[in-house]
Amino acid sequence: MSRYASDFRGERHVFRDLADLLAKASPARSGDELAGLAAESDAQRVAARAALADLPLTRFLEEPLIPYEADEVTRLIMDSHDDAAFAPVRHLTVGGMRDWLLSYAATPQALAALAPGLTPEMVAAVSKLMRNQDLISVARRCRVVTAFRNTIGLEGRLGTRLQPNHPADDLRGIAAATLDGLLYGCGDAVIGINPATDNVPNCIALLEMLDGLRERHEIPTQTCVLTHVTNAIRIIERGAPVDLVFQSIAGTEAANAGFGVSLSVLREAQDAALALKRGTVGNNVMYFETGQGAALSANAHHGLDQQTVETRAYAVARAFSPLLVNTVVGFIGPEYLYDGKQIIRAGLEDHCCAKLLGVPMGVDVCYTNHAEADQDDMDTLMTLLAAAGTSFLITVPGADDVMLNYQSGSFHDALYLRSTFGLRAAPEFEAWLERMDMLDRQGRIKELAPQDGAMRRLLAGGVGGGG
Repeated sequence: MSRYASDFRGERHVFRDLADLLAKASPARSGDELAGLAAESDAQRVAARAALADLPLTRFLEEPLIPYEADEVTRLIMDSHDDAAFAPVRHLTVGGMRDWLLSYAATPQALAALAPGLTPEMVAAVSKLMRNQDLISVARRCRVVTAFRNTIGLEGRLGTRLQPNHPADDLRGIAAATLDGLLYGCGDAVIGINPATDNVPNCIALLEMLDGLRERHEIPTQTCVLTHVTNAIRIIERGAPVDLVFQSIAGTEAANAGFGVSLSVLREAQDAALALKRGTVGNNVMYFETGQGAALSANAHHGLDQQTVETRAYAVARAFSPLLVNTVVGFIGPEYLYDGKQIIRAGLEDHCCAKLLGVPMGVDVCYTNHAEADQDDMDTLMTLLAAAGTSFLITVPGADDVMLNYQSGSFHDALYLRSTFGLRAAPEFEAWLERMDMLDRQGRIKELAPQDGAMRRLLAGGVGGGG
């Protein structure tokens, strides 16, 4: 008989196992329904949450959701668990953990010390008992600071990825979009391109152009071409200027195999990037992307709900001390997150869970054009994430990525969030903006005219290195 059951309004609800309990306790979302994992009714969902609230946290150490011998992500989670860090909350249930996280005792210092003692499954479980405001409140107190050429994640700061994608990888088009973003004060987290043609020679050309632009204007940021990690290793071997190594990751060994990666390949790439010693204020050299639905779309979810298996990806990221991680929350499509409400909830979950695990999480606030969502939904999510202290957001020209054909945040959105919440760019990047005479006396981006010095210097500098 199952160990997991709960009564609600005179009806007995029995859950097959721990994975089934977690799935039935999840907020409604299309991906879990597609997989046949979702609660069959609101009453069943409430009953599952009641049973989950009474579950001891230690149960997740006793019952791996995927067998230890069958999955290297499970082995990573179990082998890296810090029992000493876990000790202060070992006695708690999942519901008790939620209460503690919302108490005054959960200070930034306490949360940072606790992170190595939490497993993804514990964090996913407690998030299922949280309202949106709880996710915001807890995440806001989690500070994860990383560094390469500037410092990301400091309190009172909001980083941005400048994403100047081009459907033909035209160097001048990419350079023009990059300069446009810089003039709005974007690009401190990274200037990162998704290549339209993902091969080694093309990626080297893109990297050399970006690095030339960065060096010519002495910009204290990092650049990245988001090619496959195995390409990045070959690119490093050819002596190209690689700052960050990028890879999409997921929460199971099988899903990562679908991406063509393993933990050993990621370690090889990290070692290669560290050997270059290109960082100036830190040595966090990895950049990961995740997203709810990735494991399910590869049929590699092992029967886990999409939010739980997504949270397991953060254990993979944590193992490699990345500079940046972001969830592309609405990118995979309405089959997994159907509408604006589901996308907003998933974005807040991903951000909070990653931060609790000590991962420097940012978010691509985005949606595909066939989802039941619009830019008002994205405005809501980015505003909530700014309140929650997200490390960075992705920005593209006009909020419309013309290469990937999806809707994201814009350079203007970064100005809105920084102005509304009193947030600033990374300190080293902010100092560069000041040197370029791009800030007013209140530290805000100036409205520049063509004759302004900053505009002239950036445009006169050209694209640099090969463009």
